[in-house]
Amino acid sequence: MIQPPLLALTMGDPCGIGPELSVKAFHSPRAYQGMRPLLVGDIEVIKKAIETTGVPLTIRPIQDVNEAQFTPGIVDLLPASALSRDEVIPGAPTARTGQAMINCITRSVDLALDGGCDAIVTGPIHKVAMKLAGSEYHGHTELIAERTRATEFAMMMAGDRLKVVLVTIHIPLSQVVLELTTPMIKDLISLTARSLQERFGIPAPRIAVAGLNPHAGEEGLFGDEESRLIAPAVMQARAMHPDCTISDPMPPDTVFFKAVEGHFDAVVCMYHDQGLIPFKMVHFHDGVNTTLGLPIIRTSVDHGTAYDIAWQNIASENSLLCAMEMAAKQACNRLKTNRPLK
Repeated sequence: MIQPPLLALTMGDPCGIGPELSVKAFHSPRAYQGMRPLLVGDIEVIKKAIETTGVPLTIRPIQDVNEAQFTPGIVDLLPASALSRDEVIPGAPTARTGQAMINCITRSVDLALDGGCDAIVTGPIHKVAMKLAGSEYHGHTELIAERTRATEFAMMMAGDRLKVVLVTIHIPLSQVVLELTTPMIKDLISLTARSLQERFGIPAPRIAVAGLNPHAGEEGLFGDEESRLIAPAVMQARAMHPDCTISDPMPPDTVFFKAVEGHFDAVVCMYHDQGLIPFKMVHFHDGVNTTLGLPIIRTSVDHGTAYDIAWQNIASENSLLCAMEMAAKQACNRLKTNRPLK
């Protein structure tokens, strides 16, 4: 019998809402439906989170994945740091709490690379905390890509009704046109096609490509990026993926509606807010961030550390549970096309 996917969850920034969400998620019946979760974190921090939330959980510290029993009501915890409770101050990260946060990520990534788990699910982290710990990276994606030696990767924001992939991410809007090239657009369309097939189980993906300008340029009246950069990328991607449907550059003001209505499986977007604004309108409470192109499966919550409400038992665990469920589904779909689950 094939075991359900084994997921390694990271607790996220100890000074944010991550630890609370972790224990709330483990308390939910959804946590053990079609998956086997363990937590990579800090014993004292998770004890404090259990007390703060009042959820009836017991911690089982483990040193090896093989020790995990995946019993509801008991958190199999793989320690990655040893903080004291006094060090965890809501909204006030330090070098030590930042390093604890990074340790959870690297421990989970290494576990996945070694085949000890089928996917990782990351809790929310903060760039300031990473910087305090001396990290050169700005977030999860860059850190995990470097550690896995991935050369082609992209962020997808995914939900049941809408999935968006971004060509450019955290750059000023004034630089988007300068950054866009036909090869990078073509590569992202291709990566999206492969990922929808391998990780989302869609044999013949339907991909919409958003134009950059109003009305997708209106035949050059409002800009020529569609004909000069995007359309050639679409043609090249179609040649690479004859089993996929890839649209011409579409007007951004209608493409997302068509995707939500079910006409497309994903939308390739030219810049950050073009994709994230409509996505969060639809999936603000259940959206999932997943990184395409990695040799491991990684999903994450679609929100930050929420320092303003940290350690107040306010934050909802729903996005984390959705990220767990999506990681498990990706692992099962990967099993059909790649390698067995551990």
